[in-house]
Amino acid sequence: MTNQQTLINNLLQIKRNVKIKKPLIHYITNPISINDCANVILAIGAKPIMAEHPLEVSEITSASNALGVNLGNITDVRMKSMLISGKTAFKERIPQVIDLVGVGCSKLRFNYAKKFISQCHPDVIKGNLSEIRAICGIESNAKGIDAGECDRITDDNIEIMKKLSLRTNSVIAATGAVDVITNGSETYLIKNGCEMLSMVTGTGCMVTALIASYISSLDIFGGTILAVSLMGICGELSQHVTGIGSFRTDLIDNLFTISDNTITNKIKYELK
Repeated sequence: MTNQQTLINNLLQIKRNVKIKKPLIHYITNPISINDCANVILAIGAKPIMAEHPLEVSEITSASNALGVNLGNITDVRMKSMLISGKTAFKERIPQVIDLVGVGCSKLRFNYAKKFISQCHPDVIKGNLSEIRAICGIESNAKGIDAGECDRITDDNIEIMKKLSLRTNSVIAATGAVDVITNGSETYLIKNGCEMLSMVTGTGCMVTALIASYISSLDIFGGTILAVSLMGICGELSQHVTGIGSFRTDLIDNLFTISDNTITNKIKYELK
């Protein structure tokens, strides 16, 4: 069996296990994307719960199979709740992912993300390249919550990601035209996706929802690769529509219906 066959078989097994086990995913995210995030979790067979009240989130995280936290449209309540949930997940060894939305354009989010990473030790740190550079204390070219045009996939940026992974003991996922996922020793470039994914609000948040769902398998690296690849493939399958409204609907439909054969035939990656 080739390395490619081994990887794909592992990804498909993670996908099947989530459908069978229907893990409960606690995702604290923003109101801009919350409905679509819940729906993509449901589409792949998991169960979402989106609790954010500080007095209940520890209990709910404890009952969940994975945690996702998202810094988009940040509020005081969500900041408090995410930290409580993250500490609970770390204490109880529940897989967790943080989405670094906007850390390159806001000191509030940057300082909070640093605090969360140091105290909660997330299994996956996800952002665009500008956000990854920013959290490392390196100058970035973020445009609001979007990556700057100058922050592209280069050997230097991949090395920055590897060092961050080794320093935090986290899988690092940088999303963009080409997605980069590293555990510090192995690095994958995921080359699936389409331009329309950047035209619908919340698709990055949806990727984080998928990551949280698939790392519930306890295969953190494989679950992250699957989540990012799947969103890219389903974006490609959905792009031949009349507009972004139809694209959004078709994207969720394709996440629900995609077959193992389609993933096998469509996935495009490079082991860097």
